[in-house]
Amino acid sequence: MTAKVEIDLRKIRHNAVTLKKWCEEKGIQMTAVVKGVGGDVQIARTLVESGLTSLADTKVERIAKLKSAHIPATYMLIRTPALSEVNKVVQYVDVSVQSEIDVVRAISAEAVKQNKTHAIIIMVEMGDLREGIMPKDVPSFIEQIRSLPNIQIVGIGANFACFGGVIPTDQKMHELSSLAKHIQKQYALFLPYVSGGNSANYYWLKQTKDVGCINHLRFGESIFLGRETIRGAAIPHLYQDAFCLVAEVIEVKTKPSVPYGVQSRNAFGETPIFQERGMMKRAIVGIGRQDVYVSGLTPLHPVQIIGSSSDHIIVDATYTDIQVGDFIRFAVDYGAMISLMTSPHVQKTYVRTDEKNGHFPTKTSA
Repeated sequence: MTAKVEIDLRKIRHNAVTLKKWCEEKGIQMTAVVKGVGGDVQIARTLVESGLTSLADTKVERIAKLKSAHIPATYMLIRTPALSEVNKVVQYVDVSVQSEIDVVRAISAEAVKQNKTHAIIIMVEMGDLREGIMPKDVPSFIEQIRSLPNIQIVGIGANFACFGGVIPTDQKMHELSSLAKHIQKQYALFLPYVSGGNSANYYWLKQTKDVGCINHLRFGESIFLGRETIRGAAIPHLYQDAFCLVAEVIEVKTKPSVPYGVQSRNAFGETPIFQERGMMKRAIVGIGRQDVYVSGLTPLHPVQIIGSSSDHIIVDATYTDIQVGDFIRFAVDYGAMISLMTSPHVQKTYVRTDEKNGHFPTKTSA
């Protein structure tokens, strides 16, 4: 393969342990969200070895894969499931988030068939306008669920800064906490999960003086890239470079900086604009939009990304001695990471601490 992702498991472990410690200092349990890394087995195992006993994904198939790898954890499905998935949800998932009564009814019926009790977290709409029940409708939703067999309500949750960009402020957390108090009192329910959000909750976690009933957070990007998601800022004391794209140079040529001839749209329906900079040394690496979110890449060499097609990224390499067969390294943001980690055409290589030898040997995925 002409491109690979280097994954530093030591740095992921450090980030996971540090975030877990910060959560525990506030009485909050933490679930590691592995959807951004495609439910990668090596990374999931590292997280569990770091002391995280709860893993979450949005794909039932990836949860099934992790379970078949015998990674001991509580598995949470954090995308509300479809009716067509009910059988697999009951079979493989320990806890799922729910917002549709018809789906909960179907899960109840399937749980009876499989002789299982399925745990659910009720998702509440708190303003971001993705999944969730309006707060005023939560009591009636619970009333309908309580009569269903083999269903256990274990929590309520909310999502922030994923669709509408709404921030998890102290006020939002207070509203969710108040709802949790009301539910526990009215229905005599114990809620082990009052799940306040995700990596967007970093500032709230560090700054709040009163977490209220919030006792659970779901972290993904903060673990893997050491960033919070409101501003995209680096989190102090965490690593931001646990992932690195390494792509092989497949062509180096001196060419004009502006296309010549009659110009129309490119393969993606765009009409790109180029700056006239005379002749330039242009290098091409063997990966493109089919496998990576190119705008999420930052070159770690003195090159500049000019553009990309399905399987090529073109860079200005004028001020380098780059040759065919060399490799260019790129830092990645969340969009680039998730696309790379879910592409079957990008090799994944791992760095794991060798305590005996005191170094970090590379291990390549099959």
